[in-house]
Amino acid sequence: MIYCVEDDSGIRNMMIYTLKASGFEARGLNDGKELSAALLSEIPELILLDIMLPGEDGTSILKRLRSDPKTADVPIIMATARSTEYDKVTGLDAGADDYLAKPFGMMEMVSRVKAVLRRTGTKKKDNTVNAGNIFIDTEKHTASVCGEALQLTLKEFELLRILASNPQRVFTRDQLLSFVWGTDFSGETRTVDVHIGTLRDKLGSAKDHIETVRGVGYKLVAPDKKHKG
Repeated sequence: MIYCVEDDSGIRNMMIYTLKASGFEARGLNDGKELSAALLSEIPELILLDIMLPGEDGTSILKRLRSDPKTADVPIIMATARSTEYDKVTGLDAGADDYLAKPFGMMEMVSRVKAVLRRTGTKKKDNTVNAGNIFIDTEKHTASVCGEALQLTLKEFELLRILASNPQRVFTRDQLLSFVWGTDFSGETRTVDVHIGTLRDKLGSAKDHIETVRGVGYKLVAPDKKHKG
């Protein structure tokens, strides 16, 4: 997955279209807030980050990503209309892996993406998530508890994946609704409660690891993190 953080919808859509046509998964995001929300759901293989963004600018976002252990190693290519040597050096010094000066050609972008992924792709992507005795294989789309396979629906699997990938982190019902059902979903947050209920039933001995945070939402607590007594 490649995240394209660009506030110009025309450019963003063209970037996503070109990346998908080149065999990549891609998702467009308008600003730093949308990026932060997306990172709760999935850490991408690479981020294309525009410097000139509404709200928090790209350089500030870059520094924040590099200071977070979860995103410190994610390759980042900066894109900006600025073309001075100073801006380029500033971005690279802040931790960018490469730099695209606007206007750039779409095939140049793809070439830069491939080059950065080759340079930074020495570590094999881990497609598994472990939360105590809960084991998830995101590539095979399977989940198990104590070695026993779970028969989960797509929505149940996505809920479990998000919670297990972020142990101890509290997700609001609105966040889970957006991540799993999409921002265009018109249903109510009660949908989340119903699916959490069926997921807990299927987790069996591990059902108590999904905790309700009253008035907020849910979190997953790994077995070795749970309070005793």
